[in-house]
Amino acid sequence: MSNMDSNTISNILVIVLSVMFFILLVLIAVFIGLRAREKSINNPKKEENLSDTNSNKKNSKTTEKNVNNSYNKQSIMDFMDFDKVEDNMIVQKKGKRYLMVVECQGVNYDLMSNMEKVAVEEGFQQFLNTLRHPIQIYIQTRTINLESSISNYKAKVKEIEDKYRRMMFEYNNMKDSDTYSQEELDKYLFELTKQRNMLEYGRDIVQDTERMSLNKSVLNKKYYIIISYYAEENPEHKYDIEEIRNMAFSELYTKAQSMIRTLSACSISGKILSSKELIELLYVAYNRDESETFGIDKAMQAGYDDLYSTAPDVFEKKVKALDQVVHDRAVDLANQTVDKIRSKNQQKAEETEENMEELVRKMAEIIIGDNRNYVGVDVASEAIKELEKSKEEGEESDEKVKKTTRGRKKKTANS
Repeated sequence: MSNMDSNTISNILVIVLSVMFFILLVLIAVFIGLRAREKSINNPKKEENLSDTNSNKKNSKTTEKNVNNSYNKQSIMDFMDFDKVEDNMIVQKKGKRYLMVVECQGVNYDLMSNMEKVAVEEGFQQFLNTLRHPIQIYIQTRTINLESSISNYKAKVKEIEDKYRRMMFEYNNMKDSDTYSQEELDKYLFELTKQRNMLEYGRDIVQDTERMSLNKSVLNKKYYIIISYYAEENPEHKYDIEEIRNMAFSELYTKAQSMIRTLSACSISGKILSSKELIELLYVAYNRDESETFGIDKAMQAGYDDLYSTAPDVFEKKVKALDQVVHDRAVDLANQTVDKIRSKNQQKAEETEENMEELVRKMAEIIIGDNRNYVGVDVASEAIKELEKSKEEGEESDEKVKKTTRGRKKKTANS
């Protein structure tokens, strides 16, 4: 009986171990199946990628052959995120998507009081609760370009300097003349001193701004909210491109204005970017390094937006040159004619001045002759003779003067 019991127990143990081993194998198989299923769910395109690999290998040679043919303007534009900028909107995907950008002025949250911070937070919560459409928040860091500010400062300083020079000239004239009292001079000197101090202050501002512009680490952050509109939002009706653009502008403008009003509750001011400002935004985004030294205004003036330029027609250049020659010759002829008329009038005046004594004597003789009945015939005759005598004496004295002058000239020449 003892042997039989021991065999029975061993058989039972073997059966139990076999069952446990079988259960373990089943559990392992189930676990492997679950893992495989999970991987298939997470990577549904794995098989497609594997199948596409072979097709890509087959088409690689064909693609390499057609690289030169497909490298055109259209393929380059595919890399761009926008097609064009018009009506204060960025047009994307061939007019299927429109963007409008709102620039926001940030607030210094850390310097606010607790009540102000709470008001800003509540206003921002209200802004988030009123959103019924998706938005994008874009932050752009720019190096501060002070070139335009420096140019404006220099122009203002030049105006102040010109005014100071005029006042200085006027003050010197006032001192030279004796028509102004000391009180008036002191008052004008006070205004002149104020103008000089303003000029020196302006020059200091220009120098400080120029030194500041050399520091490229001075940065400025700009905050933007981007609102989008899709042409597929109205699939029931078919509209042309003009109607879609008008609807996009109306929809985006309404959303932007509503957003600006909501943001004002948390002390944030905003404005819709114009087309020029949108171009500058994109230019800085795509040309971050170049924009620090070569702004959008310079790029536009340099004609970088033109694909090519042509020289003017030869005959147009010739006509312009001839027009300029005609203008110059006309000006010269006008000046010569005016000078000629002036010289005639001047010569006539000089002749009149030289013969003034003779004209005076003749006029006196005429006056005496006309009043002969009043002064008497004898008196008139004697007066006329006296005038003729003074005329002869004057001619003799003039002749002596001329001879003396000639003699002096001869002595000077001989010496």
